Amino acid sequence: MPQKKATLIGLLAILLWSAIVGLIKTVSEGFGPVGGAALIYSASAVLLIFTVGLPKLRSFPRRYLIIGSVLFVCYELCLSLSLGFTHSGRQAIEVGMVNYLWPSLTIVLAVIVNRQKTHPLIIPGVLLAVAGICRVLGGDQGFSFSEIANNVMDNPLSYGLALSGAVIWAVYCVVTKKIANGSNGITLFFILTALTLWLKFLLSPQPPFVLSVGVCISLALAAMAMGFGYAAWNVGILHGNVTILAAASYFIPIISSLLAAFILRSHLTVAFWQGTAMVSLGSLMCWWSTRVRKA
Repeated sequence: MPQKKATLIGLLAILLWSAIVGLIKTVSEGFGPVGGAALIYSASAVLLIFTVGLPKLRSFPRRYLIIGSVLFVCYELCLSLSLGFTHSGRQAIEVGMVNYLWPSLTIVLAVIVNRQKTHPLIIPGVLLAVAGICRVLGGDQGFSFSEIANNVMDNPLSYGLALSGAVIWAVYCVVTKKIANGSNGITLFFILTALTLWLKFLLSPQPPFVLSVGVCISLALAAMAMGFGYAAWNVGILHGNVTILAAASYFIPIISSLLAAFILRSHLTVAFWQGTAMVSLGSLMCWWSTRVRKA
């Protein structure tokens, strides 16, 4: 496959992933936080079976199967439920932004674990990303710690799950790279995530499904964004320009907020966009800090 075509397919994955925040929230409003997530991951798993295929488990390192499965399932649970349990579309977008701390955390963890040489630029990069989250949560009050605290305490479960998810995904990215040995268990991981969500759905009280054409369309789009997103990213990473894809991925917070605001019909303030830009720029600085030294 030509590199340009593969790179475009990889960029398509970024666009698909950026739509996930708004779509998950919409689906949860019709099927409930747990039921909606279970349906999304079930449908995504089916799509991955046809696009990526079923994995040959015997060829996978045992540590990757166990550790990778646990980390992936935990992250996806944190992501989907943190969005599903939000009280409004605006809060869902804010929670999604907290989750986007994972790029900066991944680079910091990789530097620590792999003892990777890096440029001091990584320090202001991390601080800028964290400050961006504070700017988002502070709203029009700016960096008001009381406003941030009030915002978080309005729904500590969602914000806590989002932050936990960011940490878990950073660990997943660093750890699985060392133990996967080239294996790709994404289809298996999605199946396990769906099964875990259905188990929770069956074992705990759930709200009734509220079916509508819009919710069903959102479910189909969310499943495609998840399933085709991972498949497209795999093509891009294997055959495309990895540098372009890596740099573009750090703008997901901005693209995601734009799409989520449109899908959820939410008005986002100037302060929010300032914080979002800070998160993206901070993550980009962290990524660049690992490349400057190499040059």
